[in-house]
Amino acid sequence: MKAIILKEAGPADNLQFTELAVPTIGAGEVLVKVNAISINPVDVKTRAGKGKWNQLREEGPVILGWDISGTVTATESPLFKVGDEVFGMVNFPGHGKAYAEYVAAPAAHLALKPTNISHEEAAAATLAALTAWQGMTGFTPILPGQKVLVHAAAGGVGHYAVQLAKYWGAYVIGTSSATNKAVVMDLGADEHIDYTTRQLDDHAKDIDFVLDTLGGDNIDRSLAIMKKNGTIVSLPSGLKEAVAEKAHAQGINGHPMMVASSGADMQKLANLLEQGKLRSIVSKTFAFNEMVKAHEQVETGRTVGKVIVQV
Repeated sequence: MKAIILKEAGPADNLQFTELAVPTIGAGEVLVKVNAISINPVDVKTRAGKGKWNQLREEGPVILGWDISGTVTATESPLFKVGDEVFGMVNFPGHGKAYAEYVAAPAAHLALKPTNISHEEAAAATLAALTAWQGMTGFTPILPGQKVLVHAAAGGVGHYAVQLAKYWGAYVIGTSSATNKAVVMDLGADEHIDYTTRQLDDHAKDIDFVLDTLGGDNIDRSLAIMKKNGTIVSLPSGLKEAVAEKAHAQGINGHPMMVASSGADMQKLANLLEQGKLRSIVSKTFAFNEMVKAHEQVETGRTVGKVIVQV
C-alpha cells in the first residue's frame, strides 16, 4: 500500500512516500481503506520534532496522522461489517498511522459515516470536532442563554465549537480576523470580535464559558471578562498549571484539555452531522502526493476550517 513515513523530524520535505505492507488487524480492530485524511496542527508540530514526536519516534517507522474516513475491508469486531463507511480519530494520542492507504483502527474509535456527507467532510469532523465536543462537555454543561466565547472561531476547532454552542442554545461570541467575520457569523455566532483591532474587554463581559484555542496572554484577557464561577477550557499544551492557577485566583474554573479517541463521542457528532446541525468547512483539499503542500498550508496558521488530503 502507499504510505508516507517520517524518518527524521524537520521540514515538510522530510515526509517520504513509500510502499508498505497492508497492516494486519487484531481483536477489536477493523481494516479501513482510507478515502480522506484530515491534517491538524499536531501533525505539523510532530513532523517538526515537537508534539508527539518523542513518543512516536520509538515506534518507527513513524506514520503521522490520526483522522480518517473510509470503508471497512476486514473486521475483527462486531461493531462494523465489511463495506461500512466509517470515520474517526484513531489512537490519539498514540500512533494513529493515518497517512496510508489502509489503516488498522480500533473499532471503538470509529463511527458510521453519515450518508449525507462526503468522506472529506467526515474526515474533517474528527480530531477538531472531537476537541470542541470534549472541551465543551467534559467539565460543565453549556446551558441555553449562557454567553460563550470561542477564540479563533473560523479555525479547525473553533468553527465546530461555534456550531455546538449554538446548538445548545448559547449566545456565542467568536473571535477571528475581519477577513473571516462572514464565516464566523454564517456558522451561527451572535457576535464577532476582530482580534486584530478590538480589545476583548471593550466589547465582551460576563462570559460564562471560554474555549481558548490560543493560550499565552489570551488566557489573561479572557479571564478579565468572565463571570465568577465561569469556566475556561484551554487547549494549547504546556499550560496545564497556568490556566488552572490563574483561573482559580479569580474565582473561575480553569481546565487544560487534550482530546482522546472515542467512538461514542464520534457517534454523537455523526448524529449532528446527519441532522444538519453540524457541518464541516473544508477550505483546502490536496491529493495524497501533495501532502507536503497540505502541511505547509496548515503551518501558515491561517486556514479557515480544515485541510483535507484525498487518498
